[in-house]
Amino acid sequence: MKTTRFVAATLLIAGSGLVLHAAHAEWTGIHRTDLIKNALSAPGHEVVQVRVDFEPGVASSKHAHPGAEVAYVLEGALEYQLEGRPPVTLKAGEALFIPDGTAHVAKNVGNGKASELATYVVRSGAPLVANTK
Repeated sequence: MKTTRFVAATLLIAGSGLVLHAAHAEWTGIHRTDLIKNALSAPGHEVVQVRVDFEPGVASSKHAHPGAEVAYVLEGALEYQLEGRPPVTLKAGEALFIPDGTAHVAKNVGNGKASELATYVVRSGAPLVANTK
């Protein structure tokens, strides 16, 4: 019975489009909470919003998105390294715009947990995250 409920819940979530980061489960120490995914009035685009929590010292792999991202730091301190730019460190209450397709890394450089609210305006149907080298 528990297995049936688990499978049903998984299918419901997957069907709603909220399973966005399963491919990046290998990012140990990073926890994502998918908040919303919705079509926009701009044809072929959608908005996706997630909360991303980083354990101390943890960094994402280098990655990009199929659209623009606005990263707003909720707590702690995060260093963002955007390809071709010097690193920038943001604290709670500060935001950063990451242009469409720009490869980047985010790293918790504080002593405690760090969290961001990531808002993406992306092309509909494209994978939200693509690892880059």
